[in-house]
Amino acid sequence: MSHQIIIGLTTEGPTDIRFLENIVQRSFEHVAFECKGQIEVLPVQFIPKESGEFADAAVKNAKRAYEQGIMVFCIHADADDKTDAATFATRIDPAFSAINQMVDETVCKNLVAIVPVQMTEAWMLSDKKLLKTEIGTNKTDLELGIDKEPETYNAPKEVIKHAIRISRQDLTRRRRHELTIEELYSPVGQKIELILLEKLPSYRKFESGIRQAFQKMNLL
Repeated sequence: MSHQIIIGLTTEGPTDIRFLENIVQRSFEHVAFECKGQIEVLPVQFIPKESGEFADAAVKNAKRAYEQGIMVFCIHADADDKTDAATFATRIDPAFSAINQMVDETVCKNLVAIVPVQMTEAWMLSDKKLLKTEIGTNKTDLELGIDKEPETYNAPKEVIKHAIRISRQDLTRRRRHELTIEELYSPVGQKIELILLEKLPSYRKFESGIRQAFQKMNLL
């Protein structure tokens, strides 16, 4: 039997969607192979983040998700720290609790958290070979300053920007395309190896959330 799954996604920042919509789509498709029957994951529906406190905004977004027929609602928040503990304790858990305590059943309660340690850009650093291909450089990880574990960088976005600058130092002005990090989000999200992302505990926690979402729908 075939099932269609509609997924919603709210991201913390306006640029995160370019990377995460592809990651969410591909991750759900990947886990769907473990499910009963055939699963068709429809294109991810983006729900712009509402204003206000995190939990209040999440409730508003969960209502919009319900109205749009979304079956699984993913909520993103960067940890902005070396662990995700504080973000879960102060943002994700209170938000999920507020949504699940709604009694009128007009919110999507099948929820999945996406909490990259430090920032979303740390996940981009998990596939350094791909990142260098998209930047267009043969320089080493060490030369580019991307030789450490992805989630050990305090400011991974700045690390990638620095790598772009280093990659272009030896190019002539005529050949030097002023590449920006904004141009990397979508292609890296489309091509990044999920098996490399699975090395990151924060991604594995997201993947575990996907499995729980499928279980709530009695598909896994």
